[in-house]
Amino acid sequence: MSNLSIGQRMVGDIAVVDLDGKVTLGETNRQLHEALRALVTAGTNKIVLNLKKVKSIDSSGLGEIVAGYSTLRSHGGSLVLANIPERVVDLMTITKLYTVFDVFESEDEAIANLQRTEQTTQPLTTGFPSKAKSGSSIF
Repeated sequence: MSNLSIGQRMVGDIAVVDLDGKVTLGETNRQLHEALRALVTAGTNKIVLNLKKVKSIDSSGLGEIVAGYSTLRSHGGSLVLANIPERVVDLMTITKLYTVFDVFESEDEAIANLQRTEQTTQPLTTGFPSKAKSGSSIF
């Protein structure tokens, strides 16, 4: 029997993945890997990982979160973390991973950030010359 329950739901085009239990080496680690891979394969590129009910996490579990983050980044997406329990924050701080992720106090803040990012990262199509002058510099 697994010590991790994974729930998934969509809020617009953002997947919220709710973890409940332990994320450790073995079956639970594989469950998380498969859940994130299935979302990316389905074309989801914005994911909130809700850690509110995570009881414990080991280095293997952290590694799987990093792998998911890297996969999403390489596909032009984002993985953000929400509701991180204090014991997980401590581990992420010790391993210096806390600064790698966008971390939010609540799921609502994480979703709002991903929605805002979508609105502010659209390519600009006006106001810039189509070709820079020869010898020009940004400095």
